[in-house]
Parts: sequence; structure tokens; C-alpha cells
Amino acid sequence: MESFPQSIFAVLLILTVYTIYRQWTRISVADVPGPGTESFLLGCLPELLQSQVAQADFKWQARFGHVVRVKGILGVQNPPPLRTSAYNAAQSDRLLISDPKAIQYIYNSGYNIRKQGFRSELTRVVTGPGLAWANNEIHRRQRKVNSPAFGTNKARSYVPIFAAYASLSTQWKELLAMDVSAVVNTPRWFSRFFLDVIGEVAFDYQFNATDDEDDPFAIALSSAAPGLTVPSKPAIFILTLVELLPPKMIHLFMEYAPVKALQNSRRVNRIAVGVAKDLIDEKAEALIAGKGKRDIMSLLVKANASANPHMNLSETEMLAQMQTIMQAGHETTANTLSWTMFELTQHPDVQSKLRTEIQAAERAMHARGATEFTYVDFEAMPYTVAVMKETLRFHPVVYSSVREAARDEVLPLSTPIVTKSGKTITELPIPKDMILVILNAGYNRLDAQVFNPEHWLDDTVQMTTSIGVYGNLMTFGSGHRACIGWRFAIYEYQAFLVELVKNFEFSMDPSLSDKVRREPGVVMMPKISGELMKGPQLPITIRAVEAL
Repeated sequence: MESFPQSIFAVLLILTVYTIYRQWTRISVADVPGPGTESFLLGCLPELLQSQVAQADFKWQARFGHVVRVKGILGVQNPPPLRTSAYNAAQSDRLLISDPKAIQYIYNSGYNIRKQGFRSELTRVVTGPGLAWANNEIHRRQRKVNSPAFGTNKARSYVPIFAAYASLSTQWKELLAMDVSAVVNTPRWFSRFFLDVIGEVAFDYQFNATDDEDDPFAIALSSAAPGLTVPSKPAIFILTLVELLPPKMIHLFMEYAPVKALQNSRRVNRIAVGVAKDLIDEKAEALIAGKGKRDIMSLLVKANASANPHMNLSETEMLAQMQTIMQAGHETTANTLSWTMFELTQHPDVQSKLRTEIQAAERAMHARGATEFTYVDFEAMPYTVAVMKETLRFHPVVYSSVREAARDEVLPLSTPIVTKSGKTITELPIPKDMILVILNAGYNRLDAQVFNPEHWLDDTVQMTTSIGVYGNLMTFGSGHRACIGWRFAIYEYQAFLVELVKNFEFSMDPSLSDKVRREPGVVMMPKISGELMKGPQLPITIRAVEAL
């Protein structure tokens, strides 16, 4: 009996020694350069999370290079291991990464560097357990079922619908019926424009968001992205603590925490699920009756029905795919177009050159007897494509993504790091659970710091490492987690850009130009300094262009 306590003591001693050994031998990133802390309690996180989009990123990138260590809460690199054994020794520190080779490795590593657990749960609150939420085998299965609906030929086939909905700009012409100019708040208009497009192309459904400003569903969806915005300092501390919890506790927090932004997201989610369920039931019945259509959801229902039973999506997952399309598919393009309008007001020469190309393409279209542009016409507009790429480069509305290492890793580097101790390293070991913030905006601006579409025509944008799916940019992500609907978004974006530039001239009150802020949220939104509580704003003055 006396040996029993001694055995326990021996086991405890071994465990204690092993724990100390693990802490001392654990990979550390403490030698990676980065900014000093604002406070012991909050580290560098307030500047990172409360400033305008990428403002801190660009400053630290210029000072410390393409990998920057940002200190987290409580002034420690490795806080006590609060997580389960599957998530050993979580860290509140994070690495900001814009190094091309490191990003390429991260996105080519399969699921060894995964979407961060906290961000996955936040995504689940907004869109359900769909493609944007999933990790590992669940993500692979969902991606396989979704892919047939998002190919190049499918995206091209929707161009006539995009063009038809772009003619919603006739409402702007009505605003000019009584005056030579009018001021439009582009985020409000574009959010509704693109929700209507999503309804038609993705679901063969008319939301009528542009005509009915009181539609409860349109109002709910329009509130989702602005609702998740700049956190207060107490919120930063609480949310960072939540990051360190076991996955089940993070799930419970997201599901029940009385946080206003989360409550709104849960409310929007419930409304979207109701609409999605009705539509999916309709698509399934049409498929059974042999009357399936060619909208994205019909194609998805068909692909799911024909898939191996072990690959099928559940009803909950199907609903989540639809929510993802509805919510991610309209705010991203809407805000990208708003940022394009902003740059056209700041660069009248770009606007004029863009309009000249579009008018020439329209004359050529009429000369062959056609009445609307095709995808072939769109792809034959080099300057228009250059303007689009430059906007996507300079204003990536999805400005960063957060990953975590599923195991100890070694990141290769394009540019060597000189550590705080003076060592020069060409690869960076990182520990399991290290939080990695991929700076889409920082990477996109590595080669050019000013807005200039000519970059894409004279090859001065030199992205030497192949990463992104479009223009070698990180705007749509990369690898197996790249935006599945990026082709869809490009043709949709161009259809509206061509229609608007063809019909209107754009300008902006000079007193407002310097007040436009790049505000964080689910996506980067334009807001006006001093009026942030009014939500997304970009007041653009429009004037009619004389028809050809």
C-alpha cells in the first residue's frame, strides 16, 4: 500500500518534468521582429483590429518586413494551455504574413495549416456549416459537390443575366430626369443590385431588393456585413480569450453569447435558413419532375443527388451552401464596385480612358448586329480588365484570412528575416496552433503602392510566386480554399462596371474624398469619417453620358 502513493508521485514528477521540457523546447517565434505592445493586457491587438483596414499592416510591413510578430493579450507568447489535447498550447500571439513563398506554402499545405477554429465558428454563425466554415474531409467533400456549379462555362453562360440586371441603372437615370446631376450612396444601391442578381442566377428567385426597400429579407442580409465591425478594447480582450478555449466552448459562445453583432448574425441566419429551405425544396421537387433549371442551386441539388451517398451533403449543409452564396456573393462584389467608383472619381483620366474603350466595344457590337455584350466582348476589353484587376489589387474587400498550424511547421521565406538577436534566417519554424494572419492587402501591394491600371498593361506588377487564382492576387484566396465563385464574380463585376461607365460620369465632393475610410467588417466597407454610425457610405455624384 505504501508504494501506491510513491507511484503516483513518480508519475506526477515525470509529467511535471515533461511539461517543463515541452515548454522550454517548444518552438518559439519570440525572436521574430514586431512592434512593441500598447499594453500588457491587450498587446498590439487594438492597433491591429481598430485601425482602418491594413493601416497597421502596411506600417509594420514597411518597418519589419514580410513576416511580423504581433503580441497578443497578457504580454505572453505562450499562455497556459487552455485547450484540449487536440489543440496544444494555444497562443494569443500571431504572425502577420505577406511573404509570397510563405503564403504559397500555407495554401499548398492541404489541411496541415487550417482555417482557425475561432474564425470557423464565427463563419458558422453567419452562413451555417457550409464551404466557408468547413475544414479537412468535410471541406473536401463539400467542395467536390459544389464545384460543378461554378466552372468557367457556367459563369460565362450567366453573362446575359448579369447584363440584364446591370440595366437596373435605369433607376439612376430616373434620378437625373429632373436635374443634371444626383448624389447616390453606392454601397446601399450596389448591395441591393447584387442581391437581386444572386437571386436570379443562383436560385432563379426574385428578391426584388432594388425595388422594395422595405423587404425584410433584403434588410436582414444588408445588415449582416456592417454588423460585424470594429471591436471595442473590452471586446478584443474577451474575444481573444475565447480563441484559447476548447472548440466546444467556442461553439457555445458563438451560439449563445449576448453580443449584439453575434445576435444580429444569428437573427439573419435564421431568416436566411427559412428562405433557403423553401427554395431547396422547390429545386428538389423540380428535379424529381424532370424540370430542373440551370441556376446554381438547381445544379447543386442535381450534383448532390447524383453523388456517392457517402459524399452527399446533408440538408443542413445544403442550406448552408445557399446561405454562403447569398451572403458572400453580393457584399463582396458590391463593395468592390463601390471602391472602383471611388477610384474613378479620384482619377478622371482613368475614367475617361475606360469609357472610351467601352464605347468603342459598344460600336463594334452594334456593327455586327448584336444588342448586348458577350463574355467574348468582355475578355477583349484590356483596359477595363486592367481597371478591375487594379481595384481588386488595391482594395481587396477580403483583406486578410486567419489560419492556424495543425502541427509544427517550417515556413519557407522569399525574403530572409533578420531576427531580434541578429540572426538571418531563410525559413521560419512555427509551433502547432500558431495563429497566422495572411495579409491579402499587404501581399497585393508588394510591388506597387499607388493605384494605376497601367501596371497591368506594362507588366510592372511582378508577382514572382504563383499564388492567386486571378491576376496572381490574394483577393480571391488561393489553393483549395480559393473563392469557388471567383469566375462568377468577375463577369458580374464587369457587367455592372461596363453598364455604369457607359451611361454615367462620376465625381465626388472634394471635401469628402479625404474622409473616406476603409472600415473593417466581414468585408472592407467605405465609410465617412465622423459618420461611422451611419454605416457604409460613399456619396458619388452622377451625370448622364450622351448615348452613342
